[in-house]
This record gives sequence, structure tokens and C-alpha cells, in this order.
Amino acid sequence: MRINPNADAGDPAAKPATLKQAWVQLVPVLRQFPLAVAGAMLLLVAAKVAGVGLPLILKNLVDTLDAQRGTLVAALSLPVALLLAYGALRFANVLFGELRDVLFGRVAERAKRRTGLGVFDHLHRLDLEFHLARKSGALSRDIERGVEGIGFLLRFVLFTVAPTALELVLVTALLWQRYEIGFALIAVAAVSLYVVFSVVLTDWRTHFVRHANTLDSEATGRALDSLLNFETVKYFGAEPLEARRYDTALAAYETAAGKSRFTLGLLNGGQALIIAAGLTAMTTLSALRVQQGVMTLGDFVAVNAFMAQLFLPLNVLGFVYREIRRALTDMGKLFDLQALAPLIADPVAPQALPAGPLSIRFEHLAFGYTADRRILHDADFEIAAGQTVAVVGATGAGKSTLARLLFRFYDPQQGAVKLGGIDARQLTLAELRGAIGVVPQDVVLFNDTLLENLRYADPDASITTVERALHQAHLSDFVARLPKGLQTMVGERGLKLSGGEKQRVAIARALLKNPRVLIFDEATSSLDTLSEKAILAALDEAAVQRTVLVIAHRLSTVTHADRIVVLDQGRVVEQGAHQALLAEGGLYEKLWSAQRHELRAVE
Repeated sequence: MRINPNADAGDPAAKPATLKQAWVQLVPVLRQFPLAVAGAMLLLVAAKVAGVGLPLILKNLVDTLDAQRGTLVAALSLPVALLLAYGALRFANVLFGELRDVLFGRVAERAKRRTGLGVFDHLHRLDLEFHLARKSGALSRDIERGVEGIGFLLRFVLFTVAPTALELVLVTALLWQRYEIGFALIAVAAVSLYVVFSVVLTDWRTHFVRHANTLDSEATGRALDSLLNFETVKYFGAEPLEARRYDTALAAYETAAGKSRFTLGLLNGGQALIIAAGLTAMTTLSALRVQQGVMTLGDFVAVNAFMAQLFLPLNVLGFVYREIRRALTDMGKLFDLQALAPLIADPVAPQALPAGPLSIRFEHLAFGYTADRRILHDADFEIAAGQTVAVVGATGAGKSTLARLLFRFYDPQQGAVKLGGIDARQLTLAELRGAIGVVPQDVVLFNDTLLENLRYADPDASITTVERALHQAHLSDFVARLPKGLQTMVGERGLKLSGGEKQRVAIARALLKNPRVLIFDEATSSLDTLSEKAILAALDEAAVQRTVLVIAHRLSTVTHADRIVVLDQGRVVEQGAHQALLAEGGLYEKLWSAQRHELRAVE
């Protein structure tokens, strides 16, 4: 079952991850650094022991100073040993904590790197249906929050929750052993009440946090979508409309964030009240014992120091619990993405493609993107190895769908697509797609140099090989005119290049891949007549020793094809050479006449 790719990690419908799921993710990373983990744990314990020892040193220091007050000894000397011990323990407490963070930092960063890379790789394995439905901005925020959640959980569960529990045990034991059970009971009662209150109220306010996360992702997605399509925004003068939509999204987030902050204020206020009550009770009891002569002034200071030291991490623990819940919620979406199985996957026992040029067979295909929208109906034809076949027809006839099925972005509901006589579903995606080069109608380039966009087809290609592909695509003169040549930045999605220039870059990139099968999906739609003729000549040269599928709307670009297949509403209605189809006087001849009439009208 597919999850909604647009659902946010904060969506109430999205289930938070469990600590067990998170632990399964973290254990492999922890096992990679056993010495670092063990060393960090030892430093953690050492820091806590040093911290617990501070109030005891402070007690002896106060008692010594109190006993010497007004004496000649007090005027001549200070308890230097106790002062040095106090300073040493204070420094050790901080030093051990810092060393622990340094030692464990690599482990936490590796966990984030491993998780982020795993999700990135998995998203690229998901099928086209998922990526067409997603919202890039929202998905990006989900992944970012989930990966950060992994690092947060690793650091704070190990270095805040566990140490605080250890410190509570040590402090409670010392209060009971050195003083009386009443002090230990106050500490345990205050801590227990604090924890229960924090858990209950945090669970209650989780809904508000999730809702704010959802609206935050929607606002980010809205902004990113608008900026990516800024040309369309400008074509229609829609800047005010986009600003209103973005402001509406931000306003919704503002309201949700306000509610979240209000509930956070209630939580923080309640926690502060519990801490104040616990400290007041402990201070009152210790003051009574001092008046009764049961405890010294140093004991009074030590007891309060113990409580302050205990409540300090507890105050952080409240924040940590809230953030753990948030992290688990964010990680829930991340784990849902990782559990999402691609609809298009490699076979269990893949076959290998034969050597040499490859034939293509579309065998009685029936396909629809949805159950109620059938695109192809029993489409059946073959392209012999080394042959160039064009597929033409009216808009919506199913031409580009054939290319998507051949590249296995989708699988047909009925029939088969065969490459080299082998069902495409019996080939690994790497082998299938490695054998095919595509020049799409809508060319999107990376925001990088022209050279790197070309080398995307072959990262190890030499400059000589790149220049040969440029020459074949009739792009050499254009590159020569650029001040920076191949080092020219093409801009976001290649927007610094014209449509025709981008198509020629796509052609050069496909030729650089040197595939055995070439697909040209409206590959000359953005070219002028002179450029089109030059590119068609180059494509004829590139088609030598290759099998070529040309998808075209302009019939003038496919008259050279060995065979032309005419589609009408997903059905193959005619096949043959250009002149033979014209002589038949069927649909192809009507399309040809209509386009010639349009061309003469324009002239």
C-alpha cells in the first residue's frame, strides 16, 4: 500500500517511530565505533561521579570555614586542599563532558550521514509515480527533520536521559545514606512528579506540534514550487497571487505555531512550579535540621546543592522528552519512506542482454496511468535491430507512453515490452536503462557547468570525447561563442539556455552515453528550421549501428525513418514508409496534409 508522498511527518495520520525502530537504525553505526562508544560511556560516568562529589566537597569547605571563623587559624590560612579539590572536580566535570562530546561526535555524524544517504538512495530507487506525486519542498523538510532526529536521539538519549537517571540514583542514595530518608523521598517525589507531568502534558501538546510541522512543510513547499516556476509566474503577472498564497500558508503556520508556543508555556510553567516546590521542601527540611543541631551549615549547603544539581538536568530532560517525541514523529515519516517498496524493481533472476544492436518489441500492450484512464489498447509493433522507427499521432495518442514503458518507468497492465527479445521485466534496471539513451522533449539541466551537464552521461569522458559529441549535436559553434566555453554555468534547470540550446545539449549528452538504443521524444521541437535540418543529419549519423525510436508530432522530422507507426487513441492504425502511408490516404495522410496547410498559412 502506498503512503501519501505529500504527507508531512507532523501529519496526525503519520505514526511516530518507536524507540525500537530508531534503535535498529542506530545499532549498526554504534558497532562501527566500539572504542569511541565505550570511551564516551566511561567519560560520561566519570563526569557524573565528579559532579556528585562537588556538593560533598562544598559541605566540608563550608563546615571548615564555619568552624575556623573568628579564630587565629582563619586569619592565617585557608583550607587550600578543599578549595583545590573543589576547583579540580568542577573542571573535571566539564572536561569529561567535553571530551565525551568530542569522542562521540563522529559517531553521531556518521549516523546522520548513513541515514541521509540511505534515504537519498532509496528515493532514487522509487518509481516515477511517486516522484510525480511528491512535493519537493515538503519532502525535503521531512527528510531533513528525520535525519536530524536520528542525530538528536543518539546524542540525548545516551548523554542526557541515561546520565540523569544515573545521577538520580547516586544523589538519592547519598541523601538517604548521609542524612535521612525524608530527603531521599522529597527528591524521588519531586522527580517522579516532574517526569509524569512532563510526559502527560507533552503527549497532549504533540498534536499542536505535528500540526505546526505540517503547515511549516506546506509553506516551504509553496515557496519552493513558486520559485521553481518563476517564469510561469511572470508570464501571467501572478506575483501578487503567489504572495497571497504564500502569506496564507504562513498565516496558518503562525496560528498553529502560536498554539504550540502557548502549550509549551503551560508545560514550562508547570515544570518550574514542581522544581520550585521540591527545592522549597528540601530547603525547609534541611533548615529545620540545622536549627535542631542535627545537620551542620555545610550539610544545609550540600543538600541544596544536590537538589539544584539534580533539577538542572531534569529541566533539560523535559526539553529532551519533548524533542524526543518530535524526533520520533519526524523519523516516523522517514521510516515510512524507507519502507516504501518501489513498484518497479529488479527481477529475482535477471537475464542479460545479447551483444550488438537490440530489437524492440511492443507486444499487445494495454496500459493506463489510472484504472479509469486507459492510454494504450493492444498496441503491437516491432523495431528491428539497427532500424529507425518513428511513432506519430495526435496529442494524447500514447506516443510518449511507449518511451516510458520501454525505459520501464511503468510496467504495462497487459502485454510486454521486449528488448533484444527479452521482456524488460526480466532485466535489471541498470542494464536496461544503461542500454538506452533518451533525448526528452522537456530538457532539465543541473545548475552546474555545461561540461558537467554533458559529462552526466559519462563522468569519465575526456574533453576530446565531449567535443566530438558537441560536434555531432551541432553545438560546437555555440560553445565557442561563450566567454567561458564549457565552464559556463547553465543556471537553475538550465534556464540560462534557450529551448533549442538545451535540446542540443540533451542530444550531445545522449550521444556521449553511447547507448545501443536511442529514444528521441520530440527531440527537435524547440529548433528552428535550419537547426532542425542540421540536427536531423546528425541524428541520422548517430543512428548508424543503433536502434532508434523517434516520437514526433511534426511529421516533417520523420520522413527519413525506415518505418512510421501511426497511433490513434492508443491503437496502432497504420504502419509503413512515408510515401507508402501517403499513398494509402489514411490518418497519416490527413495529418500530413493538415500540417502542410498550417505551414503554408504561417508562411
